[in-house]
Amino acid sequence: MAATVLCRAVGVVTPLVLIPVMLAELGPNLYGLWAAVGALTAMAAFADLGLGNGLMTRLAPCFATGDTARARRYVSSAYVLLTGIAVLILLCLWSASPLVPWSGLIGADGPAGAEAEPFMLACLTAFVVNVPLSLVVRVQFAYQQVAQSNLWQALGGLSAVPLVLLAVHVDMPPVGVVTASVTGPVLTNLLTSCWVYGRALPQLRPRLRAADRGEARELVALGGLFFLLTIVMSVANNADSLLIAHVLQMRDVTDFAVAARLFAQVGILVSLVNVPLWTANGDALARGEIDWVRRTSRRMTIVSSSMAVVLGGGLVFAGGPLLGAWAGIRLEGGGLLLAGLACWWVLLAAMSPCFMVQNAAGVIRPQLLGWTAYLAVSIPLKWYAAGRYGVAAVPITGALVYLLTVVPGALHGYRAVLNDPAATAKETD
Repeated sequence: MAATVLCRAVGVVTPLVLIPVMLAELGPNLYGLWAAVGALTAMAAFADLGLGNGLMTRLAPCFATGDTARARRYVSSAYVLLTGIAVLILLCLWSASPLVPWSGLIGADGPAGAEAEPFMLACLTAFVVNVPLSLVVRVQFAYQQVAQSNLWQALGGLSAVPLVLLAVHVDMPPVGVVTASVTGPVLTNLLTSCWVYGRALPQLRPRLRAADRGEARELVALGGLFFLLTIVMSVANNADSLLIAHVLQMRDVTDFAVAARLFAQVGILVSLVNVPLWTANGDALARGEIDWVRRTSRRMTIVSSSMAVVLGGGLVFAGGPLLGAWAGIRLEGGGLLLAGLACWWVLLAAMSPCFMVQNAAGVIRPQLLGWTAYLAVSIPLKWYAAGRYGVAAVPITGALVYLLTVVPGALHGYRAVLNDPAATAKETD
């Protein structure tokens, strides 16, 4: 975990460098459009049908037992399924794009509305192509190559900087600059796949003939609940920019998006610390080591929460001047906006270890119920709060609703796993 945090810290620099460059090149309105498009694109995170999460859960026991043959079947089946899905989505996207009112969907008008379709096609195409390529990250995590995986991702994140600077230098149109900004992850995962399956884990190299219908059905069944959960979480976590675009103005979207991007670095560090627990918990639960899971989860809750409090608190006090010097942003009611974002990430950090236990055991329903309640309650409340009190009310409202909906579900699911070791062992078998 320490090596991972050190490696990823390099990647944190990327958005800090890109935001002022993109803001200066695109201007406030087109930058707001890009933020709204990015939010809509992120909602499509469910495009892998939960197969990535299912693959990581199933590979952990294979790694523990040394069952390479079964692991190869899982990996090959996942790649065949997701490659077919990606090709189908791309065909539908490019065929139907002229019929979709992108500008109305995003809430953009004027010059920003004219760029809505090319922005959407660039971002969505890069995202869909990256869906099967990103499976390599799941394989690395399951086989305890977390530090190596995040080193590749950090280097790939940094690659976006020269790509964007090159696009700006050659005076590419706005859509070219946006395309350059989203190309990095695709190239990174392509190069990572070549390294992992060519040198690090050649025994897991996906092959068409190794794909198996039985393993494919198993991945689809396990990924089904992950799929539903990802849909709800993606919409809930990425609706804010679109909501603000419809209720307020594009400049408000820019204010929120830039501040949220700054605080997202807290989330990245929290995720890097906790996600490796997913496969570690899966191994421990399969062996019946419940005390280890409970003890580690408690420790990681303290670590995650403390990290979020320290970093988030620092950004609350220093975020306003930092945003002014960094991106030329002067936030209206900035203190409340930054405080709301800090509270949001502290809550997510505190609950993250609980979710890692449930994910490892395949106990998804408590999370799904909690996030569904959050989505149903938060959207209308955020809409009303944004219109009445401004952009700062959006994260504050979200944090309060999260506390009342997602947190109870997270705690219930965590206790259910630890109080029923037999069912847990069956889930992870």
